[in-house]
Amino acid sequence: MAERGGRRGRRERALLWCVLVAAWEAAWGQLRYSVPEEMPKGSFVGDVAKDLGLELPALRRRDLSIIDRGRTQYFALHGKTGHLVTAQRIDREQLCESVQQCALRCELIVEGEMQVYGIEEEITDINDNAPSLRGAEIDLRLSETTAPGSRFPLARAHDPDVGRNSLQSYELSGDEHFSLAVQAGPGGDQRPELVLAKALDREEAAFHELVLRASDGGEPARTGTARIRVAVLDANDNAPVFSQAEYTVRVPEDVPVGSVLVTVTATDADEGLNGHVKYSLKKITEKASKIFQLDVEAGAISLVRIRDFEEGDSYEVEVQARDGGGLSDTAKVAIVVTDVNDNAPELTATSQLSAISEDAPSGTVVALLHVQDRDSGANGEVRCSMAERLPFRLEKSFEDCYRVVTARELDREEVAEYNVTVRAADGRSPALRSSAVLALRVLDVNDNAPVFAEARYSARLPENNAAGALVLTVRAADADWGQNARVRYRLSEGRVRGAPLSSYVSVQAETGALYALRSFDYEEVREVWLWVRAENGGAPALSSNVSVRLVIVDENDNAPQVLYPPAAAAPSAGWAGVALASRSA
Repeated sequence: MAERGGRRGRRERALLWCVLVAAWEAAWGQLRYSVPEEMPKGSFVGDVAKDLGLELPALRRRDLSIIDRGRTQYFALHGKTGHLVTAQRIDREQLCESVQQCALRCELIVEGEMQVYGIEEEITDINDNAPSLRGAEIDLRLSETTAPGSRFPLARAHDPDVGRNSLQSYELSGDEHFSLAVQAGPGGDQRPELVLAKALDREEAAFHELVLRASDGGEPARTGTARIRVAVLDANDNAPVFSQAEYTVRVPEDVPVGSVLVTVTATDADEGLNGHVKYSLKKITEKASKIFQLDVEAGAISLVRIRDFEEGDSYEVEVQARDGGGLSDTAKVAIVVTDVNDNAPELTATSQLSAISEDAPSGTVVALLHVQDRDSGANGEVRCSMAERLPFRLEKSFEDCYRVVTARELDREEVAEYNVTVRAADGRSPALRSSAVLALRVLDVNDNAPVFAEARYSARLPENNAAGALVLTVRAADADWGQNARVRYRLSEGRVRGAPLSSYVSVQAETGALYALRSFDYEEVREVWLWVRAENGGAPALSSNVSVRLVIVDENDNAPQVLYPPAAAAPSAGWAGVALASRSA
């Protein structure tokens, strides 16, 4: 309502001014009025009758008419009042486009007096048009390498109004990268230019949204706007950048072939071809090139061949990322192969005795063993062991070396051969195991004397035996072996009835058979005691003795003999009597 009242006041002041001008012009026979555009039909323009000095009653008797010089009748005369009024709404911009002063002319004819009066109506401008910018959207495409200070002409705004109501100023809002410069044209018109105030960076902002505002000088001012959208075109000003300068991946050695071990990633802030990154192996050993493969598009490093931790536990390659414009970056990739317990310990006898004397002292080295496990860490930590019941023990001499030594003296007669099993197990659970068997023969020492089968021997030999008769056989066994166990027999020295024992009996050295060398006479020798010695073949020899009792058994080999009376004093034949004999008989 306030705005509408303000407009009415301005119109009334304008009409008052027009009346004053018209009154002054009337004195010269020319009427001049001023009327704002866009007034409604029938709006008062001027009091023609008064300005011409015509009386109203006389005016009614006269025949007055308005002749418009244009094709369109814009004004009319009100017959009752003598007022000049608008015949229709007048648009100044339509009538007088691009003309600073707009005036319409018509003639008032008083037919009764045959007089003609000229009337000029000036159509004054009102601020009924806002500045308009051609196209509500303005699209610009600028390279990010465009130098700051570069200027780009913008479409000029058009305002058909004139004077203060016409275009007065431009204003730009948006961001700090752009500013607005307005140049004056040859005709005094304003020409806006977009100025690049700060270097563009597509990677920072790919688009910039600006608003260009054109304002006139009316009260209130009218404005027109246009949106400016600046698309920043990419330049290859960014090299690819890896997410990490160095990648480290730990891979079990039993990972399947074809598995992706690590994916390297490089990003390029550019777009299109400038931002398309491809990968390649820049630095790689021949050995590693047969094991690993790189996907040039995805940057994935995969396994193409089974590799063994024991063949190499780490590999280092250099990967290059290159964009479509030739810029690149590199990153190191360290592939650490972690050990898997896939190797059993290897147990090897580097030195070994095949035989040992049974009298070897405790601590005698029987074998030197070397153990190794190709795995690492706990997988390669090996423990060796052997059965506790054996007369041997393990001693660790160096990190990977063991000695098998005797734990006590050996006894061949108890155990003549040993198969010593040494077991090796690594530190994992379940552990991998291996073993080595040491075959050891115990060499005999003459540490056992022959032992007779009986503690003593006794035999009965009838008298009158034949010379060379077998009396008995003694037997002795020796627990030793070989020559040490070979037993020979002989008689210990002795005498029988003053003669050497060896003249009565003999013993066969190899078999222990005892023979009578002469015929025994019970009436002479009734019992013979002798010792037989058994001696082994050792050096020095060991021996033992056994006693042998030889009992001579009487036979009826003697007739009775009359001792008294002598044969000369014998009675006559047929005499029967008692023979006298000694008691001992």
